[in-house]
Amino acid sequence: MPTGRITKRSIDALTAGSKELFLWDDDLKGFGIRITPSGYRSYVLQYRMGGRESPSKRYTIGRHGSPWTPDLARKEAERLLYLVHVGKDPVEVDRDRRREAVDLAFDAYVEKFIELYLQRRWKQWRLGAGVLRREAVPALKSKPLPRIKRSDCAPIFDRLHAKPAVARITFATLRKLFRWAVSRGDLDRSPLEGADAPPAVPSRDRVLSDAELSSLWRGIETLQEPFNAFYKLLILTGQRREEVAGMQWAELNWPDRIWTLPGTRTKNGKPQLVPLSDSAVEILDRVAAANHRPSSGLVFSTTGKTPVSGFAKPKRRLDEFMAREMVNIAPWRVHDIRRTVATGLQRLGVRFEVTEAVLNHVSGARGGIAGVYQRYDWAAEKRSALESWAQHVIQVSREKPQVDHDA
Repeated sequence: MPTGRITKRSIDALTAGSKELFLWDDDLKGFGIRITPSGYRSYVLQYRMGGRESPSKRYTIGRHGSPWTPDLARKEAERLLYLVHVGKDPVEVDRDRRREAVDLAFDAYVEKFIELYLQRRWKQWRLGAGVLRREAVPALKSKPLPRIKRSDCAPIFDRLHAKPAVARITFATLRKLFRWAVSRGDLDRSPLEGADAPPAVPSRDRVLSDAELSSLWRGIETLQEPFNAFYKLLILTGQRREEVAGMQWAELNWPDRIWTLPGTRTKNGKPQLVPLSDSAVEILDRVAAANHRPSSGLVFSTTGKTPVSGFAKPKRRLDEFMAREMVNIAPWRVHDIRRTVATGLQRLGVRFEVTEAVLNHVSGARGGIAGVYQRYDWAAEKRSALESWAQHVIQVSREKPQVDHDA
């Protein structure tokens, strides 16, 4: 086995043979250069993890040339021998480094978490996936999971201080991601372990007045499809934003005028039957247009493949329209429509149990032990309630609010 001082001159003097050849440095034990029959030269380190009884291992430092010069390769060999000295196998260290850079990169790990955990275990997985991609990935990018510290996560929640609901769902989803990584052995400890969750969302009681509802309905008329019909169906059915956005033609029973929401798409996991008022059916027929009441596909979609999204822009247009009609209107959220429907039904004299059934709530008369034995679905009463509500909405929409110029 030839030995000698590994320098540029000694390497250039090497000639390829019919088989692989090595030149081992006579100063740094285990450091060598390999030349293949094709003339390929690469720096290597041969070492043992343990005593003489342990098998020898070989680590390729890099190919001779830029950037690996004899001096740089020697320094790298010295670093690797130090790892061996402290009991760390360079091959395993390199494998872990590569795994961190690829498999454990945060942005890539998020997609794995969404596919293998969220989609399989969270009914509202799209919500969790959305906040991870929108709020966490831009902040943590491709940083390896084991190198993420709590201080790296803090800016995510600093930016969300004005959005408490988004902050809490982001925290809960991110915390679950880290705990899942710990359970799989990809992480030793969650950086959010012991961290305080963002403050709870203050309870809301915002309800749109009839004048505000009237202005909102007219504002909706200025929106293009599918948002025009989408917002009107929110008001007429009282169902949640994501439930209406994901409405499918196959869920509609046209002869009985019923929209069946499967449990997989409701917040509480329970299927929901929503009677459709005359106004709701008229709107859906307008959306169907020349398709003559389709039997498949999404009702509200701009792509034909995914439910309608991007709600911020049409909501902003509605706010601007209402602000022009009504001075000093208080801020409102899309979810306030649902609360407005509930309050409106009560004002119309609808029984509380029926209102709960319309909203698919399981609290109150439908919760606890009462819910176990109370199986009546209030179908007829829900239809009557939603028809009365639709008539009320149409009536108030014709009453343009008076602008208080002195306000």
